[in-house]
Amino acid sequence: MKKIVRLSGYSSAITIICAALASGLCFYQYRTGHRTEFIIVAFFILVLSLLGMFYMPMSLSLKNGILSVNRSLWIKDIPVSQIESVRLCPPTMGTRRIAGSGGFMGYWGWFREGDIGKYFAYYGKASDCFLVTLRNGRRYMLGCNDAPEMVAAIQKELGK
Repeated sequence: MKKIVRLSGYSSAITIICAALASGLCFYQYRTGHRTEFIIVAFFILVLSLLGMFYMPMSLSLKNGILSVNRSLWIKDIPVSQIESVRLCPPTMGTRRIAGSGGFMGYWGWFREGDIGKYFAYYGKASDCFLVTLRNGRRYMLGCNDAPEMVAAIQKELGK
């Protein structure tokens, strides 16, 4: 089973606006002859783009007892045998970002919520989220289209 991760309207807008502003600033620095500033801005854009491509979730898949977070440059595999529980659980307004992205190329990184605690997130829309808790205590907030179907499939795998 494979489900696509769709970005929220806010996340899409933030990604487009940030990319446009950064590109415009980079172009302006180049055109006005500010070579040092151009290099700094270009480096900043490159680092942010690589981080986004490394962490931005593209899809989730469940196959052969492995839950995979498919990203542009890397795949994060979570063996179902290590999963203790899974449940639908959209993040709340009380979520605090520790390190990561709060909308630029999706939501990814370390977050903290009062009732859940600390978790690593890979999702595009808060309404499509579910929480995966591993046996070692680590938590992942994942999101994809038709999250209830993905949760049911993971729970079915856990029941085997």
